[in-house]
Amino acid sequence: MLAVVAAQVGTQLGAFALPALLPSYMARWHLGPAEAGWLVGIFYAGYVVSVPVLLALTDRFAPSRIYLVGAGLTACAHLGFALAADGFWGAFACRIAAGIGWAGAYMPGLKILADRCEGERQARAVSWHAAGVGAASALSFGVAGGMAALAGPDAAFLLAGLTASLAFAIALLGFPTAHPPQIPTTRRLLDYRPVFRNRRAMGWIAGYAVHTWEMAAIRAWGVTFLATSFAASGQGGPGATAVFTAAGIAGILCSIAGSELAIRIGRVRLVTTAMLGAAAIAATVGWVGLGLPWLAATLVVVWLGLAYLDSSALTAGTVQVAERELRGATMGLHSMAGYAGGLVGPIGVGILLEATADDPQFAWWIGFAHLAPIGLIGLWLVRRLGRASGPGVVQ
Repeated sequence: MLAVVAAQVGTQLGAFALPALLPSYMARWHLGPAEAGWLVGIFYAGYVVSVPVLLALTDRFAPSRIYLVGAGLTACAHLGFALAADGFWGAFACRIAAGIGWAGAYMPGLKILADRCEGERQARAVSWHAAGVGAASALSFGVAGGMAALAGPDAAFLLAGLTASLAFAIALLGFPTAHPPQIPTTRRLLDYRPVFRNRRAMGWIAGYAVHTWEMAAIRAWGVTFLATSFAASGQGGPGATAVFTAAGIAGILCSIAGSELAIRIGRVRLVTTAMLGAAAIAATVGWVGLGLPWLAATLVVVWLGLAYLDSSALTAGTVQVAERELRGATMGLHSMAGYAGGLVGPIGVGILLEATADDPQFAWWIGFAHLAPIGLIGLWLVRRLGRASGPGVVQ
């Protein structure tokens, strides 16, 4: 488990360098909010189009082989951004490649753990995997900001390429190469009809889709929102990337706590609490926080913490109710649906910001507030479909 988590940290460490440095790249390449949203969001598109194939292949080949492809492509994408990208389209291509690379690393890495654990041990392995990824996500903001301050923004992507290369080496030397025994199946590689018939899995998958929609929007625009808030008030304060790094660290603790709470109080109850709280903040943060930077920072920290709180619970819910011979395909659909939400979230906020740019306070309010009803729809679907029980399922 340690080797998988370490590799995931290395692969993920540069994933949010662009959101962390978005104000700088918007100024450098003369990007509007909609273009900036596309650059952040297209990462998720690359993920969505490739993860069904890559993860379904883990039902037939050793997941470690797929992981090597993902980590290698991630390294190439970050190095390309640092050394070759010089505007919207070059960055666009590198971001797509990074999304495909993460598709080959994230869920295949999780499947390596899931195939070797069951029950509560499996739930805890999922939690620690999520915590490792979350730690890298949080650190990526601070690391990118620090590297940009020392050597310029391109240095942040150069470092990300090097850490992804290290992850490739860890996977090559430390991951199990044997394919675990599988139940024979005649299912076609990309036939997801049996997964759609699993109502319990579809409930958790729907919840994860809107969860990632919201989290991607926060990650994409949180630093820019905080920078705007501090600038509008004329007050000094910590850098926006530092605040968002602290928010990510708080989120990791929430993710670990959320996994344990889900075992004790039930996943549905935990997800209900987290999603209701996140919806309340989404509906208000843009309006009340723009001119009050410390309030904005506090709300963003709490908002991201609530988003992390139910992250591992949603994924563990899908893993536990998946049919074993369809686990790879079920996790593939889970991840694909989630990252489809991740594609829409940053782009949606960017389009709304650009469309209402004449009134900055209203722009930030509507940009974030539209996420509240989306989150509530996801909660309704979890409660509607995900409550069904089954042998060995923790609800």
